[in-house]
Amino acid sequence: MRIVRDHSFATEADRGASAAIGNFDGVHLGHRHVIEIARRAGEAIGAPLGVLTFEPHPRAYFAPEAPPFRLMGAEARRHRLEKIGVERLYELPFNAALASLSPEAFARDILASGLGLRHVVVGADFCFGKERAGNAAMLRDFGAGMGFGVTIAELIEGAGGQVSSTAIRAALTEGRPRDAAAMLGHWHRIDGPVVGGEQRGRTLGFPTANMSIDGLHPPRFGVYAVLVDVLDGPHKGQYHGAASLGVRPQYQGEEPNLETFLFDFSGDLYGAHLSVGLVEYLRAEATFDSLEAFIAQMEADCARARQILAAT
Repeated sequence: MRIVRDHSFATEADRGASAAIGNFDGVHLGHRHVIEIARRAGEAIGAPLGVLTFEPHPRAYFAPEAPPFRLMGAEARRHRLEKIGVERLYELPFNAALASLSPEAFARDILASGLGLRHVVVGADFCFGKERAGNAAMLRDFGAGMGFGVTIAELIEGAGGQVSSTAIRAALTEGRPRDAAAMLGHWHRIDGPVVGGEQRGRTLGFPTANMSIDGLHPPRFGVYAVLVDVLDGPHKGQYHGAASLGVRPQYQGEEPNLETFLFDFSGDLYGAHLSVGLVEYLRAEATFDSLEAFIAQMEADCARARQILAAT
């Protein structure tokens, strides 16, 4: 997958794609629907499949002090898009210059002139340009005059209603990872490097791989059954495990993180990149009167997680 981060320096090899446009936070089924339309449009005209998105997320640019809301970071989004066959990722910096473009200037300078897109696909609720003044119908008119085709994709609904990043965040906040997965089309995953921890788990017989969730929407704090992909290093592969997500009240923690215990694993994961998929919420965080009670609960959590994952 080719990644283009500046439309001003796009080469001929970068141009000419059929591209879906949006933020694609989570790359959920609604996003997949838009990308699939772009794929089919590209096949019809002999154009590679592209995705045009922004980094940082525009919401983070306009409200930097707002609570974390992203379902996935930029790296995880790249991995997911590459996995579904995207050939060109236009990950443009969302900054003051981009935010100030009128809808017409965005269509002309970014889509037509800068990236030379042959076809674009957007959702029916797509807005663009300064103060979100442009909509999907306006984009179709611009495309007719600037030489690129436009398809407007209807919004899709799942069993529980419209599929959206907002609905997925709500499911995760309430500890319903399976409902989130039904809208995502894949397990909700937290990706990132393993960082150093206080190694308390190792002394208790449950060594964990610690990961930051900084900048991400926090799912409900507690213990989960998880599927773990070690993405690189000598232990690269897939594992089952149990993970604690939260502030570790047993040790009066303050900064939320994710601590994952991999079943039947022995080795050093420091610095490795992991992708941890939340499968089922087991229980809330808790404190215990003794280490013996704490260890007994962790053993019970792992036994239950093994059963759940064996049937997944």
